[in-house]
Amino acid sequence: MLTPQRRPIRELPDELISQIAAGEVVERPASVVRELLDNALDAGASQITVRLQAGGVRLISVEDNGCGILRSELPTALKRHATSKIASLADLESVGTMGFRGEALAAICSIAEVSLLTRVDTADEPHGWLLDGRSGELQPTARNIGTTVEVRELFFATPARRKFLKTDATELAHCVEAVRRHALAHPEVGFAIWHEGKLVAQWRAVEGGGTGALRQRLADVLGEDFVAHAVAVDWPLDVAAEAGEADAPRRLRVWGFAGVPDAARSRSDWQFAYVNGRYVRDKVITHAARSAYEDVLHGHRQPVYALFVSLDPTRVDVNVHPTKIEVRFRDSREVHQGVRRAVESALAAPRSSAGAVAANRQAAPAAPTGEPPAWQPPRDQQALAWQRHEPEVGHRVSDLGALWGANPTSAWAGSAQPGAVAAYGPDATLGTVDTAFVQSATAGTPAPETPHTLPDGEWPLGRAIAQLQGVYILAENTQGLVVVDMHAAHERIVYERLKQQLDDEQLASQPLLIPATFAATPQEVATAEDSAVVLAMLGLEVVPFSPKTLAVRAVPTTLAQGDPVELARSVLAELTQHEASTVVQRARNELLATMACHGAVRANRRLTLDEMNALLRQMETTERSDQCNHGRPTWRQVGMKELDALFLRGR
Repeated sequence: MLTPQRRPIRELPDELISQIAAGEVVERPASVVRELLDNALDAGASQITVRLQAGGVRLISVEDNGCGILRSELPTALKRHATSKIASLADLESVGTMGFRGEALAAICSIAEVSLLTRVDTADEPHGWLLDGRSGELQPTARNIGTTVEVRELFFATPARRKFLKTDATELAHCVEAVRRHALAHPEVGFAIWHEGKLVAQWRAVEGGGTGALRQRLADVLGEDFVAHAVAVDWPLDVAAEAGEADAPRRLRVWGFAGVPDAARSRSDWQFAYVNGRYVRDKVITHAARSAYEDVLHGHRQPVYALFVSLDPTRVDVNVHPTKIEVRFRDSREVHQGVRRAVESALAAPRSSAGAVAANRQAAPAAPTGEPPAWQPPRDQQALAWQRHEPEVGHRVSDLGALWGANPTSAWAGSAQPGAVAAYGPDATLGTVDTAFVQSATAGTPAPETPHTLPDGEWPLGRAIAQLQGVYILAENTQGLVVVDMHAAHERIVYERLKQQLDDEQLASQPLLIPATFAATPQEVATAEDSAVVLAMLGLEVVPFSPKTLAVRAVPTTLAQGDPVELARSVLAELTQHEASTVVQRARNELLATMACHGAVRANRRLTLDEMNALLRQMETTERSDQCNHGRPTWRQVGMKELDALFLRGR
């Protein structure tokens, strides 16, 4: 065997050090654009213009109207690890700026030709200064307040790396994406992108602030469809209060917009996550957002969202990656729970209520009292029609009390809320319904002579008019026709009631007669010991049996029939990765979803008008009622314009 020749240990030259750093920071032209945009935003710019040639390979010019750089600081600006943003370890641990490492300009200078043109707003400097990054020559020039950084012939000093670049169109697309990510987080700043002298994209600064400004910027960048099919997210959390810390409270806030389940895509390219204004790709946030969509997404669809996480800079480490695209949280469990709760809360409200009420405000004036709309058959004809088609057997209006009576064989009947009766068994139809509402539906609202009259603007899903093939409920509202999948809708209603009843009770734990043991890795053993309190909250008791074996002594009561070893392994794996387990909740929800499916009204079940209206009213007040347990939509709106187009009305 040949012994390798010993080579001495020596210091690397500065030029090679800069090129090594460039390999970490600069991957393609988009990397340069990202770093220069960070500097422009830190300078307080309100307008940033990016000019490119050959996809950014031949020229990248980033021009801003920020505060500029003093003449005396220009030669230092291009040196390695020279920055104005941190000066001590305390500053590094609480970074509040976009850039801070002080190596981007130096790294870019080592692989490209860089020139820096700047001017500050002081009486001592009535003109701008131009710095040549290669020669260090400094000369006066004309310029407005701000800075322009020009990067020419990227990778000219390393032609081998230049060969790995893609086509100009591909590199341009990456540059536009880098600007777009910055634009989403800074609606108060205007952005413009030029390529080969042609305007590629432009987003004007949005006046004001808050959710309105963000909504407008999202519509400008991602399109009106994104905002139209998204719900606002705004969820604060007092981290210090929950953690029991004695110091001043620190706020964790999650806001932004989350796309509704119907807007999900096959790819995850419309998932934008920001931490303190910085775009990141973080597994904790991604997993938390995906977990919030578990109950409402169909198949392997990917949700769309633009979420912004704001927390104390000392609680997040942004110095874990040269490109600053990855972060590390001090308490990732708090962030995971915050993001998940924020998105879940935003998606929980039924969209039928908000959408229909807004439409009612814009709808045409209602017909006079007692006069039906033009497209509606007279009420006496409706009553006659339903009298003719009423089945000879089945429940009548007078039998609603028996229809929603408690099922003595149901294990959940005893835990129903006051004023409601539970019916989750296979013979149940419409689940838990408020007794008062059943009585009002039986009596009719608002007048006895018109038992199916619905107040305008109060019943978003309208009033039932028919049942189609025993599968769909047809209803009319101020917008037109509503088609409801009655089994899917009722399945969600029963499912949410089951979850609520179980959440209101403590998550009971059932000891195992014979503890289940399994061979565990050292990481699993350490996680079980460190997370004993969390496991107990989840109804699990997992203790070390030997240095390489764990024993499961207790499992949640609702999951007692499952595999305890598989459950324990899954929980420990998730606790290791995200420090917040959703495995138990997911397994519990799967069990409840199966129960809800069996307890929901079946297809071909003939319902009366009052039963159909009762189902519609429950949908309007049940969380996540827009999707069934499997993520399929439960209702669809067909507007009058669509119906008129089918019959060529108005043409």
